[in-house]
This record gives sequence, C-alpha cells and structure tokens, in this order.
Amino acid sequence: MEFELSGHAGLKLWKQALTNIVLQKGPDLTTRQLSVLLMIYLEQKKHTVRGLAAALNVSKPVITRCIDSLSILGLVKRVRDEEDRRNVFIQRTVKGAVFLTDFAEMIETSNEEAKKQ
Repeated sequence: MEFELSGHAGLKLWKQALTNIVLQKGPDLTTRQLSVLLMIYLEQKKHTVRGLAAALNVSKPVITRCIDSLSILGLVKRVRDEEDRRNVFIQRTVKGAVFLTDFAEMIETSNEEAKKQ
C-alpha cells in the first residue's frame, strides 16, 4: 500500500501546530497531558483518576502523575466530593481554560499558516 504524506493536510496542520507550540512561551505538555487536559475540558462530566485511566487504557498511577503535573501548572485541580469524601474529582481551572483558549487560537493560526505552505 502506497500513500503520499506530503499532500496530507492534517499532517501539515499538526506539524505547524507542534512547531508553534514549541515556539510559544507556555508550558510544554506531553501528548498524554494534553489528551487528559482536553478530556477534562471538553467532556462535561465529573472526572476521576479511575475514569480517565479507563478512557485512555492506562494505569491509575500514570494518570496520577499526569494530574500532578497539570496541577502544579495550575491547569486542573483536585476537589474532594462533598457528598462522599472518599471521591476526588479532577476539575477545570481558569488558568486551564485560558491555556486551552489560547491553544485553540494557536491551532487556528497554524491552520492558516499550513494552508500557505
């Protein structure tokens, strides 16, 4: 099976977006961290480490380390469930919302730049 990567618009966009991410002065997130962050912000539900681990088919310690990193950056926070104090939910923050808004705008800019190439 042969295919031409050079004409693939999605790959050109992703290349441009990754380049712009590297050039910006914000946090340099791993693919896993970005995936978890997007799940938390785009899926309207109460997120737990267990649920995120199941969704990505990884272990809970993997998600715990990811949430630790995102929490240190202020992009998410852990909040104990008031109804059942044993549960801890992963929630959005204003800083995380601003980061993703900027990220979305950067992808749109990357799309325009990729079209020009």
